Amino acid sequence: MSDVVVVESPAKAKTIEKYLGRDFTVLASFGHVRDLEEKDGAVLPDQDFAMVWGKDPRGEQQVAKIAGALKGAKRLFLATDPDREGEAISWHVKDMLAARGALRGKDVQRITFNEITKRAVQYAVAHPRELDVPLIDAYLARRALDYLVGYTLSPVLWRKLPGSRSAGRVQSVALRLICEREAEIEAFKPREYWTVEARFATPAGAPFSARLTHLDGKKLDQFDLPDEPSAQRAVAAIMAGRFSVASVEKKRVRRNPPPPFMTSTLQMEASRKLGMGAQAAMRAAQQLYEAGHITYMRTDGVTMAREAVAAIRDHVKSAFGGDYLPAAPREYVSKAKNAQEAHEAIRPTDVTRTPESLVGELEGAQARLYELVWKRAVASQMANAELDQTAIDIGDAAGRARLRATGSVVAFDGFLKLYREDEDDRAADARAGIATGSAEDEDSRILPPMRDKDPLKRGEVTPSQHFTQPPPRYSEATLVKRLEELGIGRPSTYASILQRLQDLKYVTLEKRRFIAQDLGRMVTTFLVRFFERYVNTGFTSAMEEQLDEISEGHIEWRAVMRAFWEEFSKAVEATKDLMIRDVIDALDEDLGPHVFPDRGDGSDPRLCPKCGSGRLGLRLGKGGAFIGCSNYPECRYTRPFGVGGEDQEKGGGEQELGTDPATGLPVTLRRGPYGLYVQLGEPGVDAKGKPTKPPRTSLPNGMNPESLTLERALGLLSLPRPIGIDPETGEEITAGLGRFGPYVRCGSIFKSLDRDDDVLTIGINRAVALLADARSRVRELGGHPKDGQPVAIKKGRFGPYAQHGKTIANLPRGVEMEAITLAEAVTLLAEKGKVLAPRGAKGRNGKARPAAAAPATPAKTVAKKAPAKKAAARKPAAKAPARKPAAAKPAKAAGPKAAASKASVAKKPAAKKPAAKAKAKR
Repeated sequence: MSDVVVVESPAKAKTIEKYLGRDFTVLASFGHVRDLEEKDGAVLPDQDFAMVWGKDPRGEQQVAKIAGALKGAKRLFLATDPDREGEAISWHVKDMLAARGALRGKDVQRITFNEITKRAVQYAVAHPRELDVPLIDAYLARRALDYLVGYTLSPVLWRKLPGSRSAGRVQSVALRLICEREAEIEAFKPREYWTVEARFATPAGAPFSARLTHLDGKKLDQFDLPDEPSAQRAVAAIMAGRFSVASVEKKRVRRNPPPPFMTSTLQMEASRKLGMGAQAAMRAAQQLYEAGHITYMRTDGVTMAREAVAAIRDHVKSAFGGDYLPAAPREYVSKAKNAQEAHEAIRPTDVTRTPESLVGELEGAQARLYELVWKRAVASQMANAELDQTAIDIGDAAGRARLRATGSVVAFDGFLKLYREDEDDRAADARAGIATGSAEDEDSRILPPMRDKDPLKRGEVTPSQHFTQPPPRYSEATLVKRLEELGIGRPSTYASILQRLQDLKYVTLEKRRFIAQDLGRMVTTFLVRFFERYVNTGFTSAMEEQLDEISEGHIEWRAVMRAFWEEFSKAVEATKDLMIRDVIDALDEDLGPHVFPDRGDGSDPRLCPKCGSGRLGLRLGKGGAFIGCSNYPECRYTRPFGVGGEDQEKGGGEQELGTDPATGLPVTLRRGPYGLYVQLGEPGVDAKGKPTKPPRTSLPNGMNPESLTLERALGLLSLPRPIGIDPETGEEITAGLGRFGPYVRCGSIFKSLDRDDDVLTIGINRAVALLADARSRVRELGGHPKDGQPVAIKKGRFGPYAQHGKTIANLPRGVEMEAITLAEAVTLLAEKGKVLAPRGAKGRNGKARPAAAAPATPAKTVAKKAPAKKAAARKPAAKAPARKPAAAKPAKAAGPKAAASKASVAKKPAAKKPAAKAKAKR
C-alpha cells in the first residue's frame, strides 16, 4: 500500500519518484486541472463572486488517475509548486477528488520544496502542512480580477472600437508603457551640441586624450557649445595655449557583486547576455528546475539557504583562493516593489556541479542558462572588486581652457573574475546591431603615469558634433525591469504578458525592441480616455499590494472584490451611452500628431490629396480604423490608418520589389484586408475569358516588410519547397505556409515552425527534429476498411482523439492513445464522429458541402466491443424511417432525444427527393 504524491509535471514526477522509492506513487497533474469557464458569467458578483469552474478533459483524466491510485492508499501529498499558483492547483485537485468521493478516510497533506533534491524532497514529506488558505484566497482574487476586467472591458472594446481584440488588468498597463514611450520618441526634438577633445603626450612620450571641461573660466554644460562656430572658437583657444598637468587625483573604489537571480533579473540578464526572450528563458529554467539542477524559478526573493551559502563559500575558497572570499557571508534584500521574499533566489542545487561538469548532460539553452545562474550565484558570495580611478586636470598658462582625462585600473578583480553584469541598453543594443557610440569607455581607460606640473605636448584637437537621443524603446529586459519597479504583475506573469501583446498584434518585437503598433495605440488611447483609473500604474500597483495583503491573511478577498467591482461596474456602465462619434473624436485628437505628423514645410498634413478641400480624419469601419475625407460621400478618398498610410491607399498603392527573372512579371508587396502579402503579376483572363488570380502569399508573422527583398519574396511565392528526404520514412519533407503560419510536412504529419525558424531557410536536421516531436503526438493505425484512407490517433488540446479524413472522435476517458486498435478507432469514428466542416458550409468552389449524418449514440468505452458492433449494425436501420415513416419504434427504445434526432435526420433525405420518385414510393 503506497502513499500518493501529486506534482505538476511528468518530468518532475519521475525525478521525485526516484528519490522516494517504492512506497510512493508519484503522479502529475499536468499543470492546472481546471479553470474558469471560458464564457461570460464564470464569476458572479451578484453571488458574492462565486466562480463557475469549467471541465478540462485532460484535467478530469488526470484527477481520475489520481482517484484510482488513492483506492489503496492512506495518504495524499499535494506537492505542486511552492507559490500561489501551485497552492491553487493543490486546492483544485483536492476539491475535485472530494467531489468524486475519493478522499474518504484519506489523510491529505501539503508539502513544498524549493529544490528537487533527495534531501529537500524527503524533508518535505517528513514535515507536511495544511493548505495555505490565505494564499488560495489571493489566487481566487487575482483570478476573479483578471476575469472580470478581461470579460467586461473586452466586449466594450469590441463594441466601441471595431478591430480591437482584448484588454487585461496587467496586459493593458504594460501596453500603455510601450505606447507612451513611442509617443515620447515621436515628440522628441533632437538638440545639437558639440564637444572638443585634444590629444596630448607626457614628458616620456606616452599619448592620451582629454576632453574640454572649462572655457574662459566657465565650466561647460552640455549645450554651452551649441553649434560648429562655438566649437571652432574653443578649438582655437586650445591651439593657442601651452598645457601642463594641473592636478592628479587618485582614489580606490569598491564594487559589490550583484545579488543572485530572482525571476525578473534572470529574464533581464538572459535577454542581455544570451539574447533569450522572457518565455524562452522561463521554459529553459523550468526544465532545469524539473531536472533538479536549479531551485524554483518563480520567485522575487534574493536570499539563499544557509547550507547553500556555506557550500558556495567553500567552493569559492577552493576554486579561487582565500583572497576571493569575503570575511562574512553576504546577505541581500530585494529592492523590487511589493516583493515577497518567502522563496529563495534562483541558484544551483549543488554548486559542485559546475557548468563544465554538465557539458554532456545539458546543451543549448539549458546549458547557457545554467551557466548564467551558476556564475551569478557564486559571484554573489565573492569579494568586492577594487578599482583605482584616476582623474587628471590639464590647464593652460593663460587659464583660458581646462581639460580632463579620466581612467581606471582594476586593482583586484574580485567577483569580476567570474561574472560581470551587463548594462541594460548598451548590451541590448549591441546584440540587436544598433550603434552605441565609441567602443572605448573613458572611465575604463588606463592613463599613463603623470605628476603635477608635468609639461604636456599638445597634438590634434578634434571638435565633435552630437545630437540628443530620444529615450530608447523598451526591450524585454527593460520592460520587465520597469514593471517590477512599479510593482505591477508578478515574476511568473511577465513572460506570458509580453507574448500576449505580440499575439494580439498590439506590439511587434524588432531588433529586440518593442514597437507599438497602430492597433495597440488605439486601444491604449481608448482605455486611457474612458477607463484611465484601470490602466493607471498607481492603481494597478495598489491592487498588487492588496493581493499581497490577502495572501498574508490581513484582509478578506471578497471585501477587496466588492470594493473594486462597485467602482469598476460604474465605469463600464458609463460607456453604454458612449457614441462611436465620441470615440472617433477622442482617438482623432490624441492620435492626430502620430498619424498626421508635421511635414516641416508649412503645409496642412490633414488636407485631402484627392479633393483638395476636405480634411482627413479617423474613421471606424467593420474592419477597424482607417483615414477618410470629411467631404464624404462626395469625396471617397481613404487610406489605411497609421503613419505611411498615404502610400497604401485603399484600392491602390503597392511597393514594387523587382521583376521575376523566370517570368518577367513584377513582384509587389501589397496590403489586403488580412494583412501584407506578396503578389506575382496582375489579374488577367484565361482562354475562355474567365478572370484569373495571380500567385500571391501572405507574409509570415514576424517577417519585417521593410527588410523584404525580391529574393525572399520569390521564395515565399514558391512555397511549399522541398527540404530533403526523411531518413526514417523515406518520404519527402517540405516547408510551406498554411492557415496557422509556416510549417514542415512529411506525408500526413505537420508541425508548425517555432518563432526562430525561417520557412525559407530551415534545413533537414531542424525539420527532422520538429517532425519527430510531431510524430510523438500522432499514432498511425492504418487504412480505413471502407476507403483505405489513413486512420490516426492524435493528441489534442482536450485529450487524444481518432481522425479519419475530416471526421474526428474523442477517445473515451481513461483510454490511452497507445492502447487503442484500428478496429476500435473505426467503431468510435462511426459512432462518435463529427464532420469538422459545419453542415451546409460552402467550400472554396462556392458549392455547399454535403450535410453530415447525425451521429449515433456513442459507445461508453472502447473495451465493450460487442455493444459497439451492435450500434454499428443498427446504423442502416436508422434510414428505414426515410422509407417508412411508421417504422419509428426502434428509435423510441433509444429514448426521446435519440428518436427526435433520428426523426429529424430521416425527414431531410425524404424532403430532397424529386416529386415523381416520392409518388412512386407512396
